[in-house]
Amino acid sequence: MEINLENSKMLHLMRAKGLELFYKKGYYNTSLTDILKDLSTTEAVFKYHFQSKEDFFISIAQNLILQRTLDLLIEPVSYKQNPFSLILDMFENEMDKVTKSTTDYGFMLSNFMNEFNNRNPRINKYLLDILKIWEINLGTLLRKGQLDGYVNHHIDCESAANHVISSYFGIRTLMVEGNTRTLSQQFLQQLRYYFHSISQKITA
Repeated sequence: MEINLENSKMLHLMRAKGLELFYKKGYYNTSLTDILKDLSTTEAVFKYHFQSKEDFFISIAQNLILQRTLDLLIEPVSYKQNPFSLILDMFENEMDKVTKSTTDYGFMLSNFMNEFNNRNPRINKYLLDILKIWEINLGTLLRKGQLDGYVNHHIDCESAANHVISSYFGIRTLMVEGNTRTLSQQFLQQLRYYFHSISQKITA
């Protein structure tokens, strides 16, 4: 049991370091030699756990990238609550982290999706599955908001969820170039306007 725990910790550390390297340099700009050097390990040890660089990245996607994306999700609550406030709070927290970061290379999931698109269907499928989880979760939250009387009943919640996510992908790409605080504030303000436009208007 102790050996398994130690092995699990070691694998987590390898994935964490690998993800940081891939995020910074990109998958195709990172060689196996780069990985071995960063992990301070040998090719024999690496290939004992992972068959290839591709399998190493897939392991990272299945564990760390999925978990980091899940951290952005808001599980549908069982009591009546305004979904717009929940989503805004989530994005405000993320934007606050980004504006304070000194090593921002963009939104991790969208970066990798762009890099692997039309280049590696196997890896891209894992990334698309992670994106789908996020889309479904936000759509579910907005649909519950419709039932609770917060979201206009004419709104297509799946389309609204896609709009929110694609807007976040776009602003995170722009923020890599700098001016992060202003762009963050603009994004959040526009998101508030959008939510106001699709909210259920209360009439007297």
